[in-house]
Amino acid sequence: MRAKTFIAGHRGLVGSAFHRLLANDPTRQIITRPRAELDLTDHAAAQRFFQTERPDEVLLAAARVGGIQANSDYPVDFLLDNVRIATNILDAAHRHGVKKLLFLGSSCIYPRLAPQPMREDYLLDGKLEPTNEPYAIAKIAGIKLAQAYRRQYGSNFIAVMPTNLYGPCDNFALATSHVLPALIRRFHDAKISGQPTVTLWGTGIARREFLHVDDCAEACLLLMERWDSPDIVNIGSGEDLTIRELAEVIRRIVGFQGEIAWDQSKPDGAPRKLLDVSRLRTLGWQPRISLEAGVRQTYDWFLANRATWRRM
Repeated sequence: MRAKTFIAGHRGLVGSAFHRLLANDPTRQIITRPRAELDLTDHAAAQRFFQTERPDEVLLAAARVGGIQANSDYPVDFLLDNVRIATNILDAAHRHGVKKLLFLGSSCIYPRLAPQPMREDYLLDGKLEPTNEPYAIAKIAGIKLAQAYRRQYGSNFIAVMPTNLYGPCDNFALATSHVLPALIRRFHDAKISGQPTVTLWGTGIARREFLHVDDCAEACLLLMERWDSPDIVNIGSGEDLTIRELAEVIRRIVGFQGEIAWDQSKPDGAPRKLLDVSRLRTLGWQPRISLEAGVRQTYDWFLANRATWRRM
């Protein structure tokens, strides 16, 4: 019999990557529900779904996500929605006999000034980055709840911490997107409208690590097969670059010929976020997609899906 695999958040960035990877897997029966049919912030709805479907495994990629601006504007929503999703799904998975669950966290769980690269044991070892603290707290709650279910009930719940992800099905809405898709959108719009300059937030000297979402999905599936521990696992490329360097890569790929200005009155966020991925590398995993190739593929997807991003 095929394992019943519930992909929570299958239309989002990571969930859609899971779906692409597993859609033709003969060993799995994929279960999905759009938000209109299943509100994961609704405890009773989550319980009914799990009682009816009885999934064997869960890939928990559903979340309310966004960049610095969205986190600043909607801290209550980011905290409450993500805590509710985590508590509802983990509780339902425990109650209805899920054999294994993967909880998708975020690198923002680590302290703002953590030593670099950031090891998994740096969790709760310092103050969080203020610009996304509510989201980080919600993700930390999910991690600790997964570990608590394992300790109290023996539930096989694992938690992974991906770095900054990008790729097909990303969010290109300027008010809520993360830095890489936002830069693609900004440079593209400027190219089409003939703007001479694009103004970007901050100084550009903050350093960030990026990983294509398809690489992340493959790492997660490897961990579902080979990781059975309460210890969290970082997922990243192991390399970073400045936001200025990223902007130049994206400007060149998009073909924007104008200038870049930096609004230093806006926040940079954490000065650096590079993950220590040695724990994952011990399992033999390496990313396949370079930043250059990944950005080109993402821009091609962006151009091919005008009907989606024009509404943003």
